[in-house]
This record gives sequence, C-alpha cells and structure tokens, in this order.
Amino acid sequence: MFLKLKFPLFLVAVLFLNACNENKTGNNQNGNNSPISVANPTNKVLLRSEIVWQKLNPARGDQSPQAGTIWGDRNGEVATGFLAKFVDGFSSPPHIHNVTYRAVVIKGAIHNDDPNAEKMWMKPGSFWTQPQGEAHITAANGEDNIALVEIDKGPYLVKPVSESFDNGERPINIDASNVVWLTDEETSWIAKESEAKLSFLWDDGESIGTFVKLPKGFMGNIETEGTVVHGVVISGELNYVLPQNAVIKTLDPGSSFSSTSKAIHSVSTQESEVLLYIRTNGTYKINKQ
Repeated sequence: MFLKLKFPLFLVAVLFLNACNENKTGNNQNGNNSPISVANPTNKVLLRSEIVWQKLNPARGDQSPQAGTIWGDRNGEVATGFLAKFVDGFSSPPHIHNVTYRAVVIKGAIHNDDPNAEKMWMKPGSFWTQPQGEAHITAANGEDNIALVEIDKGPYLVKPVSESFDNGERPINIDASNVVWLTDEETSWIAKESEAKLSFLWDDGESIGTFVKLPKGFMGNIETEGTVVHGVVISGELNYVLPQNAVIKTLDPGSSFSSTSKAIHSVSTQESEVLLYIRTNGTYKINKQ
C-alpha cells in the first residue's frame, strides 16, 4: 500500500518562524551552526540493554510477546511508548485493543492485518497503525522481531473479537520501501544543509511523529523546543553526547533519547546512516557541524 503523507500547513508555519529566529536556532555571530548551551538540561538516554522486559499479554503465559517500556506506563492512562518483542513464528489469535496504537518495525519481519489477509511481512523502517476495536492478528517471522509501539492514552489492553467495534478509523500499513522522504532542500526551514531526510507520519493536532534519516558520517545537533521529545533509533548506531557530563552513549536500534524542555541533542553517525523516529509536541531543527 502506497500512501503519500502530507505535511500539515500549520506546522510548516510554526517551524518556519522558529527557523527564522536566530535566538532559538543557536547560530553564533559567525553564522555557524554551533549550539548554544541550555541551562539545567533534561536530556536522557535509555539503552535497549537497560530495558526491563515483561509479558505484553500475561493471559497467554509463555506464549505472550515481551514488552519493554521506553516512556509512560501502558497499564496507566498516559501516553506510552514501548518495545514489543516476538519470537520467530509467533502468530496471535484474532483480537482487538481498547486503544489505537502506532508501530514501527525495528528488527525482523512483522505482519499486522485483518485475520483473513494474506501475510505482508513488514521489514525495519515500516510503519503501521491499528485502530481500537478492530479485529486483527499480529505475526512475526525471524529470529529477532522487535517493534516500537506507542499509544496516546492507556491502558493498553487485549480483548476478544466478540467485543469489536468500528470507531471510524482505518488501519495503515506502510512498507519501508513506500515511505515518502523529503530532502533537506525541501525542508530547509528544519534541516538546512544537514543532508538529513524527513518523512512526516502523523499529526493529531497536539503532537507529531516523524522519521529522520541522518546520513553516514553526520555530526551535528537536533535542537528541540517541546516539553515532550522522544527519539528512538530504528536502524543504525547513533553516538549521543549527554550535555550534563559529556559522556558519549552509543544507541543501537531500540535505544532512545528524550527531553522535557528546550534541548540540544548532540549526535553523530559513523559507518552507516541512522533512522530515527521522533515524537514531539513542539518543534525541532537539525544542524550539521
């Protein structure tokens, strides 16, 4: 399924104004993209190796996929992001969820669709949505299958098909090969001369979700303004410098960074490009050093 995603006009205006404000971009007097310092930085990093795994659906016992929380609490009533891990050959029975979720494949191959649909194995970098109340199955094919799953409000529950309903939403399956990428020339107000590529996935009027692809050998900063910023590595390895102590962390797929106020995220790539998923309720800029 090919879906061309449009960028919301109101966000274009906001980001354009933000990019024009030199006090917010951190450009110095010489016109370089050197970052300004931020007092009391809120930057945090969570490595995939630090994630605590639990059963996603305890009712299935040992057959349950594993879940590891990145932010929020899937058993609470808050926005939540977590990793879901499936064993090779996993296939769920038809079921529904009480909430709509969005997901990105990080490792392996995952199928999510109507119970009668032919298998569409989505590879890393693929994106899908699952509306609340709609019957579906989830299956996995590969030794290591991991997806990022996020909800706007919990709790995240699994319920029988007998309780299905139509809430008016429709599912979306976007294979990685069908993602529409914008170059830094097309988004110069957000990623000027950075060689980064962007794809805008969703906008609910309060927050947005985007893919950001940083090229091999990139070194620079992602400057964020939001009180909610979550960046998850989907593929590649990202070097991240914590501003609090200048410690360099290497983020592999499934690792993440976050902030809760204006922040400078100093990052770099090495031997391969890096794909990030960024969720924010604010704006951001990408500057190459």
